[in-house]
Amino acid sequence: MNEALLRTLTPGVLGILVRRGADFAAAEDAVQDALLEAVRVWPADPPRDPKGWLVTVAWRRFLDGARADAARRRREDRTEEEPEPGPAPAVDDTLQLYFLCAHPSLTPASAVALTLRAVGGLTTRQIARAYLVPEATMAQRISRAKRTVSGVRFDQPGDVATVLRVLYLVFNEGYSGDVDLAAEAIRLTRQLAATIDHPEVAGLLALMLLHHARRAARTAPDGSLVPLAQQDRGRWDTGSIAEGVRILQAALARDRLGEFQAQAAVAALHADAPTARETDWVQIVEWYDELARLTDSPVVRLNRAVAVGEADGPRAGLAALAAVEASVPRHTAVAAYLHERDGDLETAARLYAEAALEAPNLAERDHLTRQAARLNASRPR
Repeated sequence: MNEALLRTLTPGVLGILVRRGADFAAAEDAVQDALLEAVRVWPADPPRDPKGWLVTVAWRRFLDGARADAARRRREDRTEEEPEPGPAPAVDDTLQLYFLCAHPSLTPASAVALTLRAVGGLTTRQIARAYLVPEATMAQRISRAKRTVSGVRFDQPGDVATVLRVLYLVFNEGYSGDVDLAAEAIRLTRQLAATIDHPEVAGLLALMLLHHARRAARTAPDGSLVPLAQQDRGRWDTGSIAEGVRILQAALARDRLGEFQAQAAVAALHADAPTARETDWVQIVEWYDELARLTDSPVVRLNRAVAVGEADGPRAGLAALAAVEASVPRHTAVAAYLHERDGDLETAARLYAEAALEAPNLAERDHLTRQAARLNASRPR
């Protein structure tokens, strides 16, 4: 069974059902039923037209549910005619579905969560981690969003800012290695940039390209993480870097600064440095100051503490870190790094070990465990 194919087809099938008149919650349930049926049937009898098969089965499931639900009997006349099986239109509905999910009846946070779950393919746990909230809280938020849009006609698409937030989080989840969604997020952002003249759309595309350019160097052959300072810069994709810088420069020239442009500027400074030692950390701190002004994000303040530690020394970095809530993900890992830079290897080793227990994925946990072991081995007995 090709799970990647199913994940790719799902948004388009969902979009077709919504356009045919299914409300979002019922359409999502019908598509999930069709996917389960595909898992059962396709290994022995693969269809010639997978998308058409999924559309037909999902629509049948929706019609069955509509007929069984007394509250929807008023719509039975409209849904009585089942569409004939056949090839589905070869149209990419994913980006349109992102806009439809960002419905004006939802708060931006709820719209993002709903889209990530229904279209992006992320789990509730992954979305909760991105939002820095408990999984139970996020599950309730998604459930409320589904109830809000249940029965709503999706003829009022949401705003660009919400769609950008979704694309950014999808890219980050793909970039982390848990789910391979980074390339899909770039593809959709390119589509959006081709249709909307907006500096923040360009800023997000530049940011994605600059980060994605380093992907090949982020892991060693054994799968272990390679920190930015130790990466082989010869493995960075110079074509993507050049494109990202060009797009960013054009966006910044419009003098309408937003958070994605500022993040892309930080990424561009890293990409521009021939070696880690030559990184312009002073400018990076200045861009993080801009980001903090734009977002007031605890994650931005955490990253700024690292940059301050590089620009002004580890003691200054630790002072900046003290102003960041200890509950922010990777706070302990940053503290460990700055204490190591300051020469306090005992504290650093202890903090690396604690950070490993908090790591969001296996690769990061193994990296932090190795850092703790390295420092413990270097300390005199």
